[in-house]
Amino acid sequence: MAFHEVRLPARLSFGSTGGVERRTEVVTLASGFERRSSPWAHGRRRYLIGAGLRSLDDMAELTAFFEARRGRLYGFRFRDFTDFKSCAPGAAITATDQSLGTGNGSRKIFQLVKASGDMERTIIKPVAGSVRAALAGAEVADGWDVNPATGALTFATAPGSGVAVTAGFAFDTPVRFDTDRLEITLETFGAGRLAAVPLIEVRV
Repeated sequence: MAFHEVRLPARLSFGSTGGVERRTEVVTLASGFERRSSPWAHGRRRYLIGAGLRSLDDMAELTAFFEARRGRLYGFRFRDFTDFKSCAPGAAITATDQSLGTGNGSRKIFQLVKASGDMERTIIKPVAGSVRAALAGAEVADGWDVNPATGALTFATAPGSGVAVTAGFAFDTPVRFDTDRLEITLETFGAGRLAAVPLIEVRV
């Protein structure tokens, strides 16, 4: 899928709204009972950005970013300040934040994930330099590497059988613009108003 490994500048997303959505299909039977199902295994995130921008310089920067992504064509990284760490937003990242699995003596690759209740979200866009890893609860500073474009954590030597593998990290949400048009209203010579710009999470 077409994706640019670049993050939307944080100041352009201040005042954004959004969150996770689910898709549930509800069929009401003649008896009044309901039959509910979902075609989605995981939630999908949507955002609205830009409504708080007033500076024409900021609007010009967002327009340039939009043009570089060709509107809806290319995905990019987005920092969701309500959900961007392996821990709570106000807590410090530690190497034991999230469980990635258990070693078996031969497996070297572990995918970064974040648990949300009994659901597990695959993390594919970790922030470079933010990842910390631990084996059996003890942080290891070397002997592993992480792919910032896929979230795959690879050990040089496979963790031993029964060894718990954990990690902590910051991450971005992969999104794209959900419109091919920006609408800007000029209010004064130095300020304007931008219609909210929709973003939607992409599966990559």
